[in-house]
Amino acid sequence: MKNFREYTMRVIGIDYGTVRTGIAVSDPSAFIAQPAGFIRCDSISLEELAGQIAKKYTEVNAGEIVIGLPKHMSGDEGTHAGKVRELATLLETKLNIKVDYLDERLTSVSAEKLLIEGNVSREKRKQKIDTVAACIILQAYLDAKTSDP
Repeated sequence: MKNFREYTMRVIGIDYGTVRTGIAVSDPSAFIAQPAGFIRCDSISLEELAGQIAKKYTEVNAGEIVIGLPKHMSGDEGTHAGKVRELATLLETKLNIKVDYLDERLTSVSAEKLLIEGNVSREKRKQKIDTVAACIILQAYLDAKTSDP
């Protein structure tokens, strides 16, 4: 069996939000997460959002998608989790793949802290937080894959 790092495919990480959905993409060896922007989704349907993500998936020649699953600190899924699962199902149908989930508790808090530490202004933080959160989700996923036996 091949080691995860021997694969040459990109992985897409998604931080779904009701206003903006952050996107991150790994390098071709699936080692490092990189920001790939966001999609405004407050005025489009979930199907349109899935279509735009599917287009990105094809453009970057990705092989996997991981999406952050919102959970409460208790471990129960948040109310937003249903929409995340619906988006994942649409992506699975469009791309004929299995979308993985990653617990996204505190990713937005971590993203906010990183941006503050980087002296990013409050206005610019609003524009970048979703993409940074997607990077955190994707990097955690990539790191977990590396540590899997």
